[in-house]
Amino acid sequence: MTLRELQGLVALAETRHFGRAAERCLITQPTLSSQIRKLEEFLGVRLFERTNRRLDITPIGTRILAEARQVLASARAIEALARGAQNPMRGRLALGIIPTLAPYLLPWLLPALQREWPDLELAVREDLTRILLRALEAHEVDAVLLALPVRGAGLVIEPVFVEPFRAILPGGHVLAAAKTVSQVALMRDRLLLLDDGHCLREQALAICQQAGAESRVGGEDLFRATSLETIRQMVAAGLGVSLMPLLAVQGAAGSDPRLAIRAFAAPEPSRRIGLVWRKTSPRGEALRRMAALIRQSLPPGPRPLHAPARRRGADRAPIAGPAADPAILGAVPVPPAGARQAGAPHLREPRARDQAA
Repeated sequence: MTLRELQGLVALAETRHFGRAAERCLITQPTLSSQIRKLEEFLGVRLFERTNRRLDITPIGTRILAEARQVLASARAIEALARGAQNPMRGRLALGIIPTLAPYLLPWLLPALQREWPDLELAVREDLTRILLRALEAHEVDAVLLALPVRGAGLVIEPVFVEPFRAILPGGHVLAAAKTVSQVALMRDRLLLLDDGHCLREQALAICQQAGAESRVGGEDLFRATSLETIRQMVAAGLGVSLMPLLAVQGAAGSDPRLAIRAFAAPEPSRRIGLVWRKTSPRGEALRRMAALIRQSLPPGPRPLHAPARRRGADRAPIAGPAADPAILGAVPVPPAGARQAGAPHLREPRARDQAA
């Protein structure tokens, strides 16, 4: 039994197609068929049931598949240990990042990383928080940039920066006449939020609760946005209001004449962004240096956030849930930042939302 055979098993179970599985494994279809046959002969069980039209995994094959995934994750961890012992910031590093952050931070961050570590081959994966955390656990990514807090045993959580929110309004909205907007006043209007799965929705609803306001979340039957850009366009069309992270409403987005971007009255709500990796990662110290580089490479507006002095075992402690995070709820004041404006959540209508990105 070899790792290549286990890789073929996983690929075939996930694609249910010999051709696509062979392509994923960078081998020919006959080679993959031979690997699966040898694995079945070695184990003495049938892993797949084959017909002319279907390919189904057997019950024992499903159990073996789970173990195979763990073996392959351990093999990747061994490879990473050896690579990290040579040069932790050389070679491939897979970085996960949430969708409400990636398009606004990466243009600033990637050039800085390339200048600092020219031998680093950065592979970026943009996805929802819950998916990125699963990928981190499975050793599919080395670290993730996401909104805090997150839960998880065996994780190192390095706070990186605080990003304030901004109110985003149609240009002729009554609240646009003021320089700042109260959270309560914004929540009285029709609030457009991201769809389920984005942690930004949870953060926005937590801000509503902190403000003691009953929000009118837009009708879920009408809108289900999955991007900040969709929400921005819906607000510009006069269909409601929203709140967005600062980085998402700067530049061209902040100059749209159809929109009015306003800071919140104190206490200004914000979110904390952190870099998270496995406590067992051989690149731990290098990732701390990456967190420091991110703080130094921020665009205008967000405030660098330095981690408190570490105590023994502190990296193992899970972080509390969103409702307990003062930065998300607006209890952490962020000093006014020049011409800094906020980003946007995805659009959605009256319905509670899941946690993730």
